[in-house]
Amino acid sequence: MAIYSFLLLAGQSVAVLLGRLYFEKGGNSSWMGALVQPAGFPILLPFYLSQPKSPSTSNFETSLPSNLVLASIYISCGIFIAIVSMLHSLGLKYLPVSTYSLICASQLGFNALFSFFLNSLKLTPFIVNSLVLLTISSILLVFQDDSAQSKQVYKRKYAFGFICTIGASAGYGLLLSLTQYAFKKVLKQETFKVVLDMTVYPSLASTIAVLVGLFASGEWKGLGKEMEGFKLGEVSYCMTLIWTAISWQLFSIGCVGLIFEVSSVFSNVISTFGLPVVPVLAVFCFGDKMDVIKAIAMVLAIWGFLSYVYQHYLDDCKLKKQNSNAAATEMLITG
Repeated sequence: MAIYSFLLLAGQSVAVLLGRLYFEKGGNSSWMGALVQPAGFPILLPFYLSQPKSPSTSNFETSLPSNLVLASIYISCGIFIAIVSMLHSLGLKYLPVSTYSLICASQLGFNALFSFFLNSLKLTPFIVNSLVLLTISSILLVFQDDSAQSKQVYKRKYAFGFICTIGASAGYGLLLSLTQYAFKKVLKQETFKVVLDMTVYPSLASTIAVLVGLFASGEWKGLGKEMEGFKLGEVSYCMTLIWTAISWQLFSIGCVGLIFEVSSVFSNVISTFGLPVVPVLAVFCFGDKMDVIKAIAMVLAIWGFLSYVYQHYLDDCKLKKQNSNAAATEMLITG
């Protein structure tokens, strides 16, 4: 869990910062901004190919879903990821960082709502407290002084970016809930290879879908000119895109891993916990001003994170106690 959480937080923070860097320094292709989100999956292939094969017992094989079912899951998830990636790209392109972070925090509420219906999530007081605090911590970021940035954005594009990011947050929350549902109800396996399967194959399908959109839209024709006009140089242009793709893929493996180990809501809590980190990192990367609101947002995010972790600790203690009582009962019966 610690490794998955680190990959999610580090990957998300670096990817968002590099995504902003791409648009701020001359990048203009929304399709390219979407493409880098799933296209880094080849870095996982060495780990994927090194995984041992699943056992081949007859009982195990009969419990596995068919290849057609697996292909349907991977392709549908991939297309869904492509849509969400495009919406996130448009939001990151047109919105200030504080507004973007605010709307992205709403994905936690969407995820909890979808998990309540799909995965029978129990909304305990500690979980509700965590959701409220983490959401407020990101909402506070909207009160930053982004007026200078907002003046540079046309009202129509601003509204368009707002709507796209709302849609992306809702879609991402639904995607996490569906991924957890697929793990528990369809895949029914507890191996790291399953985590890689749910990362590599959907990313491949998503990359193909975005590439089709890139070429169909004609934006690929202007990429050469865009690279030449990039303010940091052509090499920096390529490295920005490459490391953005790698960072998003690290985020994906951490996200899917946490869904596999715990739940989609826990994965989203960790993700939302990292949202206030981006403005703080922007202080060092882009020279943004650090103010009291950002500090309060960080405190609330940590409080909300600890609240959810404490609920997970209580659930773990309860489970251990139940297992202990069951073992004691079995010993009394057999004795």
